[in-house]
Amino acid sequence: MNIQIFGRSKSFDTKKAERYFKERRVKYQYVDLDRFGMSRRELESVRAAVGLEALIDEASRENPLIHYLAGDAAKLEKLYEEPWLIRAPVVRNGKQATVGYCPEVWKGWE
Repeated sequence: MNIQIFGRSKSFDTKKAERYFKERRVKYQYVDLDRFGMSRRELESVRAAVGLEALIDEASRENPLIHYLAGDAAKLEKLYEEPWLIRAPVVRNGKQATVGYCPEVWKGWE
C-alpha cells in the first residue's frame, strides 16, 4: 500500500484520516494541499477515480465561481491553480482515491 494524504493542517477530517492510518500502523505520505497543492497528474488521477464534482470544496468562498466555468477542463485547471478549492482530505492508494473521511473504503485497501 502506498498511501498519500493531501490535506490541510486545520481540517478535522484530515486529522481523522491521519489517525485512521496511524492506528493501523499503515505508513503514509502527508502533503499540505494549501502549501504544495497537487501535480496535474495526481489531480487527473483523483478526478478519474472520484469525479470532478467530488473534488470541489462546497464550503469554499470561491465555490460559486468555479461552477460558472465553461467545461470540466477549465474547472480542473482552476483546481490545479488554486488548490484551496479542493475538498480535503484526498487520500490516494495508487489509482484508487477518496475525498473526505471514508474509512469504509480504506478498509478494503488493507
